[in-house]
Amino acid sequence: MTLWSAQEAAFATGGGAVGDWAVTGVSIDTRTLQTGDLFVALKAARDGHDFVADALAAGAGAALVSRVPDGVDDTAPLLIVADVQAALEDLGRAARARTKAKVIAVTGSVGKTSTKEMLRHMLGACGKTHASVASYNNHWGVPLTLARMPADTEFAVIEIGMNHPGEIAPLTKMAAPDVAMVTTVAEVHLEAFEDINGIALEKASIIDGLVPNGVAIMNADTTCTKVIETYTKDVTTRWFGAAAADASLSDVHVKGVETHALLQVEAATYPVTISSVGRHFAMNALGALLAVGYLGADRITAAKGLAAWNPVGGRGARHTLNINGGALDLIDDAYNANPTSLRAAMQVLAEADASRKIAFLGDMKELGEKEHDFHREVANWPCTDAIDTIHTVGSLMKSLHDVLPDGKRGQHYEDSAAMAAQVAHLVQAGDAVLLKASLSTNMRKVVDALQELGHPPMDNKGP
Repeated sequence: MTLWSAQEAAFATGGGAVGDWAVTGVSIDTRTLQTGDLFVALKAARDGHDFVADALAAGAGAALVSRVPDGVDDTAPLLIVADVQAALEDLGRAARARTKAKVIAVTGSVGKTSTKEMLRHMLGACGKTHASVASYNNHWGVPLTLARMPADTEFAVIEIGMNHPGEIAPLTKMAAPDVAMVTTVAEVHLEAFEDINGIALEKASIIDGLVPNGVAIMNADTTCTKVIETYTKDVTTRWFGAAAADASLSDVHVKGVETHALLQVEAATYPVTISSVGRHFAMNALGALLAVGYLGADRITAAKGLAAWNPVGGRGARHTLNINGGALDLIDDAYNANPTSLRAAMQVLAEADASRKIAFLGDMKELGEKEHDFHREVANWPCTDAIDTIHTVGSLMKSLHDVLPDGKRGQHYEDSAAMAAQVAHLVQAGDAVLLKASLSTNMRKVVDALQELGHPPMDNKGP
């Protein structure tokens, strides 16, 4: 199905189309490009114009450029614009304008990607749904997601992130959501904000793009609720939380590797089963179920759709590894970390049914001048008492390592490669193991090393 014709794309961007082409998708990366995609030559770490010839050779239907690149014939299928980033944004706005889809924009210090994926499955059970890929939530990710949206989409889920003040409002205005949701507010990106109230105001600015009569879905359990209330006082706002008026949790319990909960949403009760362990996942589902009703979706159908959701790798995915004739319970939460998400993950580990509970923790980044205090505080959490051993990596986690009691203090490593090299000697069958760190710590190496333990040895004897 055609996503953009040359004429439509040229009209949307004010650019000039070379040739009469049509594209079926939009891509910014030749490594994941599909036949028929419009290749967008963004300038990032490298200039995308350097890859246009490769993209066309690989089957791109056309390329969005600001000049005819070297090695590309001037009759090649191109859309030539003054500025590629601005043109991508124009495509995103045009895609939003031409669809009748109900759109939800999701942000939050913790849980926005998991909630976005829950919404993808919940709304997908109710109609044709389009959603952000991975964590495409920044200045290029949001317009790219919008530009990829088919005209006949019924529901769209747009994830919006930020690192600095003033980033969310322009993106939410581009998305023009019918519903805007904040999963929670926590002490993340404090390097760029004076305090958590500043983060709350930035997150709350997701309502700036709401369409007329749009609805804000907000977490009532943050320490910044009063700040958010002030910001949202002129829009219809619904609140979810442990005991919030509009949506609340009851009877949350873990059974095996699942979380079962009753979601109380606007005088109705919805039993749900979540394919992961953790009260925080139930809270994300609660906010999502509250939101879908304001998109015109059926909440009963949406609640059933939630059963298809599973956490992705690095965001709480759970794996059983067979090692040394026994099972190891691996909790892969290594994609990102901040005090709130770490505490939730440590609670999951503390409640695991295992002979030993072991945490491998890496630095939590972007916490500002009190970053070492945040790391040391982990030693005082009640859930930490239930952990047998904590191994650490990175200069910030050294602060935690130094204050842990002797019986709980594991090994400390300068980098993830050193930890990965030794991890096989630190675990055994029957253990429950958590891996958690900010992405730049590269804890993925440790995850890979653990998963390799669960692979059978190569049989080199031949057939």
